[in-house]
Amino acid sequence: MPERKTLERAKAAKRQGRAASTQAGAFVKEQIDHVREGKHGVRSTKQAIAIGLSEARRSGVKVPAKKGASAASKSTASKAEHTKTAHAADGASDHRHTKASAETHAKRSNAAKQALKRESSKPVSTQALSKQGHSAASRRSAADRSAAAKKAVRTKGAAARSAAAKKAAHTRASRSH
Repeated sequence: MPERKTLERAKAAKRQGRAASTQAGAFVKEQIDHVREGKHGVRSTKQAIAIGLSEARRSGVKVPAKKGASAASKSTASKAEHTKTAHAADGASDHRHTKASAETHAKRSNAAKQALKRESSKPVSTQALSKQGHSAASRRSAADRSAAAKKAVRTKGAAARSAAAKKAAHTRASRSH
């Protein structure tokens, strides 16, 4: 379950008209923070991102499925939507939970948590995240990257653009010495 501040961040991004990927970024950041805090680990940087995106989708952020997503993942998404609507309808659900199945759910959930706790926190190091970002960007065309940068500039606003320019000038000055 996402933290309240994460949900608020995502809602604020939606109110400001930010893209779905920006809204989902709050959930990804939360997962990265959880791994860094030692709440659980991940096997790879992509896994941390995937967990964050999954939570974002469950919280209602309209993040599109990956282009190569299989039919299985689409059916999983529709099942999740069905479950959400079934539980929302005054708690009335056609699912019957027996004591045995409830115990199975608890065991499976605990097993998943324990498995994540055994994993490493290295995949969310600054270097690992940087490497993931670079490799993801390298898979996109130069025109695509350029278009994304231009859109970012358009949506940033005058004050933020000015602050970014000052920061860049400061960084250039500090590196030249």
